[in-house]
Amino acid sequence: MSMTTKQVKRAFKYRFCPTDAQAAELSRTFGCVRKVYNLALAARSEAWTLRQERVNYNATSAMLTSWKKTDELAYLSEVSSVPLQQTLRHLQGAFGNFWQKRAKYPAFKSRKKSRKSAEYTTSGFRYRDGKLTLAKMSEPLDIVWSRPLPEGATPSTVTVSQDPAGRWFVSMLCDDIPATMPQTTNTVGIDAGITSLVTLSTGEKVTNPRFERKDRARLAKAQRVLAKKARGDGANRAKARRKVAKVHARITDRRRDHLHKLTTRLVRENQTIVIEDLTVRNMVKNHSLARAISDAAWSTMRGMLEYKCAWHGRDLVAIDRWFPSSRLCSACGTLQGKMPLNIRMWTCRCGVTHDRDVNAAKNVLAEGLSVTVCGAGVRPQRSSPGGQSATKQKTPRREP
Repeated sequence: MSMTTKQVKRAFKYRFCPTDAQAAELSRTFGCVRKVYNLALAARSEAWTLRQERVNYNATSAMLTSWKKTDELAYLSEVSSVPLQQTLRHLQGAFGNFWQKRAKYPAFKSRKKSRKSAEYTTSGFRYRDGKLTLAKMSEPLDIVWSRPLPEGATPSTVTVSQDPAGRWFVSMLCDDIPATMPQTTNTVGIDAGITSLVTLSTGEKVTNPRFERKDRARLAKAQRVLAKKARGDGANRAKARRKVAKVHARITDRRRDHLHKLTTRLVRENQTIVIEDLTVRNMVKNHSLARAISDAAWSTMRGMLEYKCAWHGRDLVAIDRWFPSSRLCSACGTLQGKMPLNIRMWTCRCGVTHDRDVNAAKNVLAEGLSVTVCGAGVRPQRSSPGGQSATKQKTPRREP
């Protein structure tokens, strides 16, 4: 068995059922959080536009104090100050990502479209004997404990949210030591796809459940009902909107559950996992495949692999997205010409017949191992019918 004892920050998410008073208090808090975020963003944007001045978190915190003293914004004092300070910190982080060119310029939060959430640090809640009570509330939250917190764990941060389907969630961030996984020397290459969600270099194909396609009729029906509701019909339109949101939530929940089980198995069974560094946001520009690619949720799967590998001491290698994994013969290394998507089986001139996806997964694994061994990610020179080299630095853009 592996001796991993690395402590990690882990979020434990639960549903809860608020009382009417708690729901009203949280709804007020969500609105105040959104208001403060938008005010601070407007102030920072104006300072830069007019004076080329960067406004930091401390300055916006001082602004918040002054806003509370005005008649127009006095209601900000009615909710806990902790979530308001936290949203200013989140805005500071958003600007940091923007300056580091990791994200776009921060956007204003919409009352209807933005996520409803509020984050509380230790001064904004009390956790005692398995009961969580938030600031400004007299009763603990009625949490559905679907799984226990780690023994002796105390939340350092609590985030309360409500999704578009009207469900309430509380996420508790705790220190945790991940369960140990058995030592292994196995390695695996993964080729992501649509018909098969993933194809492994071992030859195994994991079928894509296509949860969105399975519920497409249910979703379309709910959307038609919503479209027929007049905009002035507030209650009925809101009810129809929640029905649409519930279908979306059902699709998302089933997809995430499937991906969690798949990625956990891959991490448990392999020491090294090699994937392609796909840019999904560019791939969905292909409108004929956009819906299927979004339903496959490759980015979500990669995110899960990243943190699970980090937790359990596994290695995750991402190879160049332009590496021609589908067109290389995994047996002799010959680089084939163009290969349209409809070609699923092909025979190399060396006589080996390949399944397109299995062959690609084998090439992904070989390329990833060369990265970890050589450091530079350069494979030995391989010849093609046109005399082309298949080294990583000069790899032609691969056909999908």
